[in-house]
Amino acid sequence: MRICLIGAGNLASQLGLVLAEKGHQVVQVWSKTSESAAKLAEKLNSSFTSAIGSLVSDAEIYILAVRDEAIEPLLASFPWGNKLVVHTAGSIPLSILAPYCQNFGVFYPFQTFTKEKKVDFNQVPVCIEANTSQNLEILDQLGRSVSENVRHLDSPQREQIHLAAVFACNFTNQFYVIAKELMNEKKIDFDIIKPLILETAHKAVNQNPEQSQTGPAIRNDIKVMEKHLRMLAGHADLQNLYKQISQRIIQTHK
Repeated sequence: MRICLIGAGNLASQLGLVLAEKGHQVVQVWSKTSESAAKLAEKLNSSFTSAIGSLVSDAEIYILAVRDEAIEPLLASFPWGNKLVVHTAGSIPLSILAPYCQNFGVFYPFQTFTKEKKVDFNQVPVCIEANTSQNLEILDQLGRSVSENVRHLDSPQREQIHLAAVFACNFTNQFYVIAKELMNEKKIDFDIIKPLILETAHKAVNQNPEQSQTGPAIRNDIKVMEKHLRMLAGHADLQNLYKQISQRIIQTHK
């Protein structure tokens, strides 16, 4: 398929590379800065622009891989007509496209991306939705060309998995940051906890998460939890967080 890629960030970069690998032609890259657009376009052997009015007119799919808050301003700034336009956002409904496009959909790769880190896209769930069955079939074909895991999810379902991902990914990473800060206080290298992080993730993936829960809260070990709270005496916010998460674990495993 001939694809116009609108965006040059983490997702756009990884998506553009895998589309090219799978035989699709990314004919143009747009970014609000020419430097970013040119850098990605060079990797994809495509043209680039930083002027939304200069988008090519003959692409089969226009993929908006930009920040959530940038989607609607971009939609409003170009006459899309009957072009097939899709966004890649988890928390934005399909309906945002309706006032601006005749053919539209969602192509949401459910993964965290880094611009320079290659992802095995074959294992990435690709969640799709469209305003017509014909457009859904086009997105299904596109999805299956890059991944073995294509899911037909509506907007409320997609918004729910995005919410779940905030807990499973974003919040979890913040806990890693907290762990690193606590160890830094005693001059302990963060490397010591990496095997524990990997094993915890492995168990969560290969077991039911409820079954893999460990720690003082599930054992209702009051003495250890009270000791930890005393150790956090200089961190009132972390004390509150420790109490709330521990109580949630206790409630889950009553």
